[in-house]
Amino acid sequence: MRPRWFLTTLALALSAAPAAAVSLVYGAGGEPVSLDSGTIVDGNSSVVQMQVYDTLVKFKKGTSELAPGLATSWAANKDSTQWTFTLRKGVKFSDGTPFNAAAVVYNINRWWDPAAPDGAKAHGKTFSSWLFTFGGLKGDKASLLKSVKAVGSDKVVLTLNRPFAPLPAAFATTFFGIASPTAVKKAGAKYGTPTALPVGTGPFVMGSWKTGDRIVLTPNPAHWGTKAKYDQLVIRFIKDPSQRLNELKAGTIDFTSDLNPDQLGSVKADRNLKAVLIPSFNVGLLSLNYSNKYLKNDKVRRAIGMAINKKAIVDAFWNGLGESNASLLPPALKWADSPAVPADYKFDPAAAKKLLAEAGYPNGFALDLWYMPVSRPYFPTPKPIAEALAADLGAIGIKVNLKTEDWAKYLEDRNKAPGFDMYMIGWTGPYASPYTFYNTHYGLEAESDIKYKNARIEALMNRAAASSSQSAQAKAYAELHKITYGLNLRFPIVHSRPLAATRTYVKGWVPGPSVLTPFEDITLDGKK
Repeated sequence: MRPRWFLTTLALALSAAPAAAVSLVYGAGGEPVSLDSGTIVDGNSSVVQMQVYDTLVKFKKGTSELAPGLATSWAANKDSTQWTFTLRKGVKFSDGTPFNAAAVVYNINRWWDPAAPDGAKAHGKTFSSWLFTFGGLKGDKASLLKSVKAVGSDKVVLTLNRPFAPLPAAFATTFFGIASPTAVKKAGAKYGTPTALPVGTGPFVMGSWKTGDRIVLTPNPAHWGTKAKYDQLVIRFIKDPSQRLNELKAGTIDFTSDLNPDQLGSVKADRNLKAVLIPSFNVGLLSLNYSNKYLKNDKVRRAIGMAINKKAIVDAFWNGLGESNASLLPPALKWADSPAVPADYKFDPAAAKKLLAEAGYPNGFALDLWYMPVSRPYFPTPKPIAEALAADLGAIGIKVNLKTEDWAKYLEDRNKAPGFDMYMIGWTGPYASPYTFYNTHYGLEAESDIKYKNARIEALMNRAAASSSQSAQAKAYAELHKITYGLNLRFPIVHSRPLAATRTYVKGWVPGPSVLTPFEDITLDGKK
């Protein structure tokens, strides 16, 4: 028998031993394209950015309602052409440098002004999310922003070239996290890459980024908001939804998103898992290139729209978690649709073949169809969906060559001349306004993929954005709906309700329509 003093000493030693580190592990559908704010428009980058950065405005948990972020309040003049943001005091970036009005102006100038010291020209970057959201860069006729200035240390004033009521919501998107000017200046063009990690004021600090594998973050002890109650956040890059679900079942990841809809039954059947259905606020599209010699013909584009059996495709691939209609807008924004537009495109292969013959192509022709290499909320299984689209088009004589490439290159090459003939893309609305869906797909800076511009569309978008009245907006958006439906350049295939899942011990995760975050207030009671 061991002496009592030995047992007492052992007990004290065990009680003094540090507890094992607790990690929250998220299975992401792919690797970030970039973690440099303002450069990205994809969800995989957004998820990580919202851990590192704070935005001026936030969304209330699980909703699209606005809440204070780095700005505690904001106000506009009478016609919404000047906005003043009052900033949170006492905040620091994770490198210890102060957050203030000068830092906000630095970030906005960098996104907006190509000639800024650390802007697009200096770093050889395209600030895509700024272009998509705010119309253009400094000096562009389409630019929404006229000037930005700091007033003291805690106020920023933005003066616009035209009224824009959704401005605060636009700054709440995941694209516009505020970065440390010191860190950007130090890293130069490499900022936001695995070799020059991003620095923000967010709830987590970047620890490491192993290309093709994972990102590891640690809680920011100085964060002004909620502080994580676990030791580290690991974001693993797992492209295949089946692999993500298998790892979730095995417990090697704690939660994930963008699962295939047909995996819902498997999730529900596992007593260790919980299904999370995210509110539908997206659109999955087939986009056509107007500069293509075949697709320039309206009859050809109409034939494509009539050849695709959208309902059958949605029934086959979304397991009841998707719906199809003739609108870019998700069901939550139905108030902005036109009653004059049919509920959906008519499926009529015989009429489609007749249109092709009238267009001068009775024997058809060949086109490339590009599909994304990663699963997204709107297209969880891109390749099989592309194969179904190709089969429908093949039935009317259009031979389809399926192609894909790396996600970052895919996003870049779609905009380069001559562009993709046809390609699959989608959008999850970053804030609750029809403007973000129309501007992203038909704005003057957003049509480089379909090679088509329309001044009437731009004028209608500006009219809608100038008013805070929903009834006034609805009139402009209804006309936009009619015009874009008649163009047959972007065919809405689906509005999906994305499937996510967690281990049962993951508590407090309430993803909203636009963002999967926050992660910092998740608890892991019972994780072994």
